[in-house]
Amino acid sequence: MRVCVIGTGYVGLVTGACLAHIGHDVICVDNNEEKVKLMKAGQSPIFEPGLSEIMQAAIQAGKIQFTTDLGAGVSHGDILFIAVGTPPLPTGESDTRYVEAVARGIGANLNGGYKVIVNKSTVPIGSGDWVRMIVLDGIAERQKTLVPVGGGRTEEKLPEITAQFDVVSNPEFLREGSAVYDTFNPDRIVLGGNSSRAVAMMQELYAPIVERKYAEDQSLPPVPVLVTDLSSAEMIKYAANAFLATKISFINEVANICDRVGADVTQVAKGIGLDSRIGNKFLNAGIGWGGSCFPKDVAALIHTADDYGYEAQLLKSAVCVNQRQRLIAVEKLQQALKILKGKTVGLLGLTFKPDTDDMRDAPALNLIEQLNRLGAKVKAYDPIVSQSGLRDGLTGVLVETDPERLADGCDALVLVTEWQQFNNLDYGQMAKLMSHPVIIDGRNFLDPEKMVRAGFQYIGVGR
Repeated sequence: MRVCVIGTGYVGLVTGACLAHIGHDVICVDNNEEKVKLMKAGQSPIFEPGLSEIMQAAIQAGKIQFTTDLGAGVSHGDILFIAVGTPPLPTGESDTRYVEAVARGIGANLNGGYKVIVNKSTVPIGSGDWVRMIVLDGIAERQKTLVPVGGGRTEEKLPEITAQFDVVSNPEFLREGSAVYDTFNPDRIVLGGNSSRAVAMMQELYAPIVERKYAEDQSLPPVPVLVTDLSSAEMIKYAANAFLATKISFINEVANICDRVGADVTQVAKGIGLDSRIGNKFLNAGIGWGGSCFPKDVAALIHTADDYGYEAQLLKSAVCVNQRQRLIAVEKLQQALKILKGKTVGLLGLTFKPDTDDMRDAPALNLIEQLNRLGAKVKAYDPIVSQSGLRDGLTGVLVETDPERLADGCDALVLVTEWQQFNNLDYGQMAKLMSHPVIIDGRNFLDPEKMVRAGFQYIGVGR
């Protein structure tokens, strides 16, 4: 099938590359010329395991193109994905101006032939009908032309532009760091729309994925496909992320109680996770959630509830617990070192989660800010940030190039991001380089006994 993906962030680029990988003809559109040039050369502008390899293979197979020409993309695609960013505004609502600009641009470039316009961006509930309205506005603006009617006068003439389209909501459930895997091995595919023709085209598009032809385990039954209305599909995305964020906040609340009563939250999580009604995922206590999805989506759902006269108290509490949790590491540092002014603290990890270069709303940023406010010197090492240009945009922290340089002269370390590499560091050598070998395990990721044998005073969360 012929596909156009507009926007090449995490969602757009992964979607476009993976659809090309399974045999569709894809054009990816972005208004950033430098980014497009980079992608044409087979280089991914983001760090995502496996993405560059899939991009390069698709380019060599002639299955994917990159352009800044929206008109060319709209003309090419029978299915048009809108995958631009919807960043949060200070009020908590989503900034949809990029979606609006793309929808208007699609309308301005639609010609004959039927198109399915797919909201892949996480958009406020009700955006399906809104996007349809904006596309129609774009068509109407294009239709208006002034023609002479004599006597020096002109009037509007509306030439007939035949443009048939339907809007579908197809929310993404990709995890940064495993987005390629998640595309080929989804838990479900959600399609929201009122047109059986549009839904049928989307089902055809995803058929190879639904049939597990590219799955890690091809013996599994087909991927469940939920077909629903537009608003319900949009709500599913928000509800899923809000539930997972709340589940993390819940186990962090339990961890804080465990700290006070002498229980071990890792054992508590294991015990409750064995209950099939609860499950063991997203029960890892630590210093809170961050990134580009959870904070934005929970805030947007709270804002939507407020718009309709409902106070989402549980979601607001989940946010409050998360904000407080980010500073748990600072409290533990104060308990271990007493005064932080004049002390040096090293952070292991900066990104909000492992296997990504994304630092949007990362807990590390809050730690850096608070430690600076308390007069501490902050150093950090991150497997991606330390080797990339991202380090140049950070203030209040010295980004080191290796773990030993990080440990040298530190009064304490804080594990912020659970990069797998951090399980295999030479902690014995790092302890010897430190002024005070204290480590705060902000993700309960390390083996406490191993750390004690290496010479550290080990402090976990809720342990």
